[in-house]
Amino acid sequence: MKKIVIHTEYITLGQFLKLSDIIQSGGEAKNYLSNHYLIVNGEKENRRGRKLRESDVIEVNNEKYLIENES
Repeated sequence: MKKIVIHTEYITLGQFLKLSDIIQSGGEAKNYLSNHYLIVNGEKENRRGRKLRESDVIEVNNEKYLIENES
């Protein structure tokens, strides 16, 4: 499981896609989410504004990511 460290209370799903190098720019998030299967905490998700907080698990492209807070 890959870890994504955040420095704020939460990040959006669109920000996560960019931080994890799945997409190159934030503008690609909407298109990516409409064409790919993504799971957040066991539930299918496609809202780029979905807030991700510490301990959330995201599954995309057969990879799992864990959100961790820096503090």
